[in-house]
Amino acid sequence: MIPPSFQIDQSVTGARWTLNPLDDEAVLKLKQRHDVPELLARLLVARNIPTDQIDAFLFPKLARDFPNPMNLADMDAAANTVADHIEAGNTIGVFADFDVDGATSSALLIKFFRHLNVPALVHIPDRLAEGYGPNTPALLGLQANGASIAVLCDCGITAIDVLTEVANAKFPVIVLDHHEPEGVLPPAAHIVNPKRKDDKSGYTMLAAVGVTFLFCVAINTVLRARGYYTRTGTVEPPLKDWLDLVALGTICDMVPLTGVNRVLVRAGLQALTNRANTGITALARISGIADDEKITPMSCGFGLGPRINAGSRVHQADLGSRLLSSDDPIEALRLAEILDDCNKKRREMETATVAQAINKVEREGLDRHAVIVVGDEQWHPGVAGLVATRLKDKYNRPVCVVTYTKNGNGVMEGRGSGRSVSGFNIAGLFQAAKAAGLVVKGGGHAMAGGFTLTPEQYPAFCAFVASEGAKVAATLDATPTRMADSIAFVRSLRLEAASILEDSLGPYGPGHDEPTFILPSVRVTRVDIIGTNHVRAQVTDWEGGSGIKAMAFRSAETPVGQTLLKAGDAPLHLLGTLRVDRWQGRESPVFFVGDAARTGVGANAENSAISGFKAA
Repeated sequence: MIPPSFQIDQSVTGARWTLNPLDDEAVLKLKQRHDVPELLARLLVARNIPTDQIDAFLFPKLARDFPNPMNLADMDAAANTVADHIEAGNTIGVFADFDVDGATSSALLIKFFRHLNVPALVHIPDRLAEGYGPNTPALLGLQANGASIAVLCDCGITAIDVLTEVANAKFPVIVLDHHEPEGVLPPAAHIVNPKRKDDKSGYTMLAAVGVTFLFCVAINTVLRARGYYTRTGTVEPPLKDWLDLVALGTICDMVPLTGVNRVLVRAGLQALTNRANTGITALARISGIADDEKITPMSCGFGLGPRINAGSRVHQADLGSRLLSSDDPIEALRLAEILDDCNKKRREMETATVAQAINKVEREGLDRHAVIVVGDEQWHPGVAGLVATRLKDKYNRPVCVVTYTKNGNGVMEGRGSGRSVSGFNIAGLFQAAKAAGLVVKGGGHAMAGGFTLTPEQYPAFCAFVASEGAKVAATLDATPTRMADSIAFVRSLRLEAASILEDSLGPYGPGHDEPTFILPSVRVTRVDIIGTNHVRAQVTDWEGGSGIKAMAFRSAETPVGQTLLKAGDAPLHLLGTLRVDRWQGRESPVFFVGDAARTGVGANAENSAISGFKAA
């Protein structure tokens, strides 16, 4: 008999495991009322999905659930302004960030304007030379080359100084963003951002590509109402076909996959699998994804996304946007191959920099700080965010990684990337540092952000982060807690269960985490290291039976990987997620291990399933 709630006090990573308690009566009612498998019913109850929203959650439909773009503040006016420029035949400028969210946003606008035969000029800033966000020379360059207005995607909400200069030059801009605003909005012609204080839409989960897609829908609605399509004989843009870009950008930007995003991403994943986008098709092939293989959030996050991002990390920032907006299969394949090569170079730089950063953190005792700040003039700015993520995962605390490069004026400046843990708003920290005059600019999301500072500001910034970080850290539980959705046994982890989790409850992301299961007292029957420090194992229930492949990525030198490798004849408790593994046209279940705990249960134990746990 498994108790209704229990926990492990300390795993091999120092985490506490707690089982999410469930109301069995509520599970039974939901299962009967909606005719769903018990596994699905239990997870829906665990996620507190209201009964009257179950159908919409499991089966979102564009026709029924698509959001009204005009609910966003300033959207109506912004759409009408761009419609005016379209009808006048004006050239429109597009300025977008260099990451996946920015690349998909710009590609979406390019495809939209191209379909309408609207001339467009595009600028994607160089990550190293220009840095993140709009800059005055680039925007005025669009104006000088004939643009009558510019649309900024995935940036601009905090660029008050730059947009003031551009406004003084009489060049109107529209900001489409989703980052946290500062106290004052920049002087743009229009600003569409669901995080504006006066925005009542409730669409705060949107990525920039989601805002951009709703912007295109709004413009389309305005043009239709004006009779533009009838008058010109133009066919309306196939907006639904472009939801693949929305899904890709939304997944890779790690925004909450709830509400509006769930509707857009579910539809977009189907478009991704249909291979409607020439560039995505080419990149999927280069990534080892077969033409008939389903594209999943994991494919986006670990296959497509890193390659799109890689171009900007090695001085080719516009490659992603060009690839995703291309309709030429030959050009798309060439761009995909270049991005794949960029990604290989990026991986080499990342591996070397992570090793150097870990050495520096431990040599200087930085791992004792509530927030780790580490920097080096020799590190490549293009991998700062990736290194920050790796350090955050290793030390389980917020991390800022600072690199240095010359800006467009030839002046050396520090470029910082921050990654955080639950409960610590790192964008707020950077905005506070800016308000205190300790960085030139800073912002982002609660979990990830960036900043720019002068070399002279670095010591004071470190002191500020140490002080403020300690205050926040004092309010957080020093022992990380991993909440599991359910106990599971290896013998029950079949392909059918994995498919239900993927097709019905997915897609997953922040705000809708992938279901986590505890496998109690498993036997490791085979284990080895494959690829780049990945640990692969075969596990069964302790008493035997059919097994399942278990994977722990980048874990060979971590406590989790070492525990698997040295399991021997001792039983282990595993915590992780169940997914569908696709390889050479075959599908099978695979358990992705996130943590492990040792137990003293012996081989002769009759009922070892809950040994090592204690009542919570």
